Amino acid sequence: MAKYIRNAGKHWTSGEVKAMKQLARQNTPTPVIGLKLGRPILGVYAKVSEEKISLKPTNQSPYNRSK
Repeated sequence: MAKYIRNAGKHWTSGEVKAMKQLARQNTPTPVIGLKLGRPILGVYAKVSEEKISLKPTNQSPYNRSK
């Protein structure tokens, strides 16, 4: 049985968009953003694309080396 997602299909509020931008800046994984906002992961991806928000991790080495 699929999980109920409380905001699936509803319009995004400006507060939700602002929270999503802040979570993306903090390198929060997309599934966690979805859980915090009560949105499906694909809905988060769609809104991120619409708002032109980057979900790419910042401040990480592209070569996965530890210092």
